[in-house]
Amino acid sequence: MYKTLAVHVDDSPHIEARVRAAAQLADGFGARVMGCAATGMSWPALVMLAGSLHVEPRAQFDAIRAQARERLARFAERARAAGMAAPDESLVEEESRVAMLLQSRYADLVITGQPADEVPPLDGLPQYLALHGPRPVLVVPRQYAGAPLTGNIVIGWNGSTQAIRAIDAALPLLQRAAGVRLVMVAPGPEAALNGPEPGAAMAQYLAGHGVRAELVHDEGRLPAGDALLEAAQSWGAGLLVAGAFGHSRLRELVLGGATRLLLERAPVPVLFAH
Repeated sequence: MYKTLAVHVDDSPHIEARVRAAAQLADGFGARVMGCAATGMSWPALVMLAGSLHVEPRAQFDAIRAQARERLARFAERARAAGMAAPDESLVEEESRVAMLLQSRYADLVITGQPADEVPPLDGLPQYLALHGPRPVLVVPRQYAGAPLTGNIVIGWNGSTQAIRAIDAALPLLQRAAGVRLVMVAPGPEAALNGPEPGAAMAQYLAGHGVRAELVHDEGRLPAGDALLEAAQSWGAGLLVAGAFGHSRLRELVLGGATRLLLERAPVPVLFAH
């Protein structure tokens, strides 16, 4: 059950999409909404930077704090206009990724937007939260207009721990869905985890939670990410559920190809868990 939603608040024009998703979930689950804005830099970091530039840091830091407060005030106005009760407001004096990682600890679900085109693929907030955050992340596409998140839902299933966590995180939505398809993808290294009847055990597990899922076996003609996008689009799904996968590169966990594709290109919201 979702009782606290943490929404990333920035100055992007696409924040309206996040507000629509948060309003729908808040109304459906009686959830409290917490808008989270970051200064983009901590006070110690700014002091160090200001010292190297020979500028006075206090006035500059006060200005960026004021800008963050303004973003929160605009978010609160949008939230009320969307029918939500007045949201909680949290201002964190940190870089955005660190700030949202801290705030996500106290929420059932984190809501953020698709990464901006100009952000390097490995550096964006959604990418970071999907792999490092302690909570599931709902990534809302820029064009999201408020379609029901509990319409048709597509689950990407490959037997992995990540996919299991995503399914469990999505259960409140799956239990209310008009229809659910469990799409078997990426049988390669994960095949042994699926048992003698791939997907059947997970479908049975979902049935035990009141979710009737139609099992669909992907034939492998497309990479996993593309197969899930096609499954969602062809069925008119309003939500994708997928595990977030990464691999090690220079001691840092970075996105796998399928996760990056879904995160950057999915035309519908995607609920990720790692």
